[in-house]
Amino acid sequence: MSKKKKLLIASGIVVIIAAAVVASLMKKNGNKALEVEASPVKRQRVVETVTATGKVQPHIQVKISADVSAKITKLAVKEGDWVEKGDFLLELDRERYVAAAERAEASLKSSESDAKLAKESMMKAEKDYQRSKELFEKKLESSASYDAAVATYQVEKARYESALNSVEQARALLKQAQDDLSKTRIYAPMAGTISQLNKEVGEIALGSQFQEDVIMVVSDLVGMEALVEVDENDVVAISRSDTANIEVDALPNTVFRGYVSEIANTAKITGTGTADQKTEFEVKVAVTGLAKALGTNGTAQNIEVTQTRSTADLRPGMTASCDIVTETRENTLAVPIQSVTVRTMEQLQKKPASKKSGEAIAADSAKPQFTPDKDGFVEIVFVVKNGKVEARQVKTGIQSNSHIEILDGLSEGDQVVTGSYRAISKDLENGAEVSVKNNAKKEEPS
Repeated sequence: MSKKKKLLIASGIVVIIAAAVVASLMKKNGNKALEVEASPVKRQRVVETVTATGKVQPHIQVKISADVSAKITKLAVKEGDWVEKGDFLLELDRERYVAAAERAEASLKSSESDAKLAKESMMKAEKDYQRSKELFEKKLESSASYDAAVATYQVEKARYESALNSVEQARALLKQAQDDLSKTRIYAPMAGTISQLNKEVGEIALGSQFQEDVIMVVSDLVGMEALVEVDENDVVAISRSDTANIEVDALPNTVFRGYVSEIANTAKITGTGTADQKTEFEVKVAVTGLAKALGTNGTAQNIEVTQTRSTADLRPGMTASCDIVTETRENTLAVPIQSVTVRTMEQLQKKPASKKSGEAIAADSAKPQFTPDKDGFVEIVFVVKNGKVEARQVKTGIQSNSHIEILDGLSEGDQVVTGSYRAISKDLENGAEVSVKNNAKKEEPS
């Protein structure tokens, strides 16, 4: 065989091999398996929480306002002072109210004198009437004289009753004037700390009958609470006595424990008629002490808590964030939240696999059955089996910040796709081939 012929044969073999390699690569690329992450379904603790923000405030606080209008002449306390119940706080200008009380007292005395004179006149008229009556019965006095005596007595009696009414009115006016005078001195209604002082000596205190004009606030800083605003969709899950973890922006690395003490019955609506309209309910969370933070599945995390902190460090107005525990499931099946997605019935239909010529196509007698919701969607997770994913319809329960409870559709140990998010939410199809990444990384506690 000539050298040239050998060269041509060798060249042909190289071309055939190269073509086979290219064809194989093209086929491999065309059927490239989607790379995913997966982990087995486990039983664990799932804690559902509602997160809300608000402000720290005393559990008990009293806003001190004046009931009468006057200038502040004395101020016996300053902000931060401790006061006992009944302690003197401040005094308003009393001169006008002293004069009013004296005027009312003089008016009462005058009314009482008028009533005394009216009584004497009535008694004289009554005697004249009785005497005229006796004479008239003996036919010693005319009917006209008798009628006049009767009329005079009735007039004097009515005048006396009117005088008595005037006395009662004057007495009431005096009582009101004395009450106004007493309100110029204000005393502490409870023991506590002056947490807020809004006015100084010389400023005018407005009467609070028609508007709020707070002079100071007395607070019990021993019992603190967080007043938070909860969305209307979340408040239905909250009950009184639900436990909570409270974090305060001003006290980093410190977590307080508490419980729901009060839930508002009426909504607080803001931004009415706008795109930013919100309907929220005020919820009070009583602070009971320090606590270690809980993970999203309710397990304690090793968060360093500043031991020097206490509830005494809380101040009214501090920003607080509360994680209110609404439901807890012990030892339940759960998967990462991102593992649960939705598909339409059309998207869940497996595409028929290509068959070689002459290969029998086996009937798929075990097609999974799906039941869509009213919007036509099916809630599923993808389970890895034999290098492919199978869509499983699931029934879900409560969820934490990272995991969601599975009530039906999965078994313990099932290999569930946990990532990537794009693959789960968009790319994966029922029956698609997948390549599972090495999932050696230990799962973080949820």
